[in-house]
Amino acid sequence: MPDLDGPDPHELLELLERILLGSLPSLTSAEVAERTGISQERARERWRALGFTEVPEGVPAFTEADVHALQLTERLRELGFVGEEAEASLIRTVGRGLSRLAELQVALLARTMMLEEMDLDALEDRLVEVSPVLEEVMAYVLRRHSLSAASRMLLSSSSGDDGQQMAVGFADIVGYTRQTRSLRQSELAELVEEFESRSQAVVTAHQGRVIKTIGDEILFVTDTPEDAARIGLELTELEVQEEKFPELRVGLAYGSVLSRLGDVYGPVVNLAARLTSTARPGKVLADRGMADALKGDESFRLRRMRRTAVRGYRRLEPWSLRRPLGEAPQFDSENLPGPASQFLAERGADLVRAVDERKPRGERSSSRKGGQ
Repeated sequence: MPDLDGPDPHELLELLERILLGSLPSLTSAEVAERTGISQERARERWRALGFTEVPEGVPAFTEADVHALQLTERLRELGFVGEEAEASLIRTVGRGLSRLAELQVALLARTMMLEEMDLDALEDRLVEVSPVLEEVMAYVLRRHSLSAASRMLLSSSSGDDGQQMAVGFADIVGYTRQTRSLRQSELAELVEEFESRSQAVVTAHQGRVIKTIGDEILFVTDTPEDAARIGLELTELEVQEEKFPELRVGLAYGSVLSRLGDVYGPVVNLAARLTSTARPGKVLADRGMADALKGDESFRLRRMRRTAVRGYRRLEPWSLRRPLGEAPQFDSENLPGPASQFLAERGADLVRAVDERKPRGERSSSRKGGQ
């Protein structure tokens, strides 16, 4: 096999270890535990909770940076910041979030650094320059998110184990499994990126927060049902406005939700998920709690649907959520793809029928009479 261009992978890995960890690995897990005064089993539990793979006994895979990190976690325990029960959850949450960020960071570095054209000295200079900037940006984002979380906690009308009132929404891509079989990897990556970025923009524009994305699905919450309703409607309309945006279906529920370590739990979350699975493409379904909270608000149109049975709910009561008659967003159908033009034609026909039904029987259109 011919030699690959660029630095030797083993030499490059050693360079990364020196820059990111401060030195090459020289300590075993037993030596790290001895240096920190922590039992080897507890150190191993924290390592696993962070999402790192098991290191065989006696292998020098650790550095002074690992020792210092363990000492810092012990200091957090001494300060009372984390207790026995919360420690594992906190470490898992940190590990999951930073793992995804690290994957993206490395991919961006590999894409922009032109490895085949740089020697190790040039790579080291670039990494030494870039790494502190990335770490400073991450620290700033963490402080900003901490402030936002504290603001929500302090200003919330209720909090604690009993949960707080909020709206929960799920949106997922219609036909995602089928699309993954027909799209190339680059096309699939583009689809997911478009879905996540545009969905995030819509959610945050209406005071919402994205809790997590799971491939073809996004979970978001808002403090008010009105904001969640606006988000749901706009998300389902994006497919009409933007050719590259996938068709979605949305489920919304409102009630008491337990918020814990950046995630949300409880029956309201389950209801929103079930409603999403039963919604038709391009539609928004709400639960009874959401419908009651929006009742009387002329910004939305609600219609109770037939009860249905889904996993965990034998008599789920869905409500269709739409914009008021005549207030659908205006699109230039001439510049839209075929499916979007068809969608607008159907939406227009629905509007004509709805307006027609409000007229006295004698004034209704002849085309409708002919169809009866």
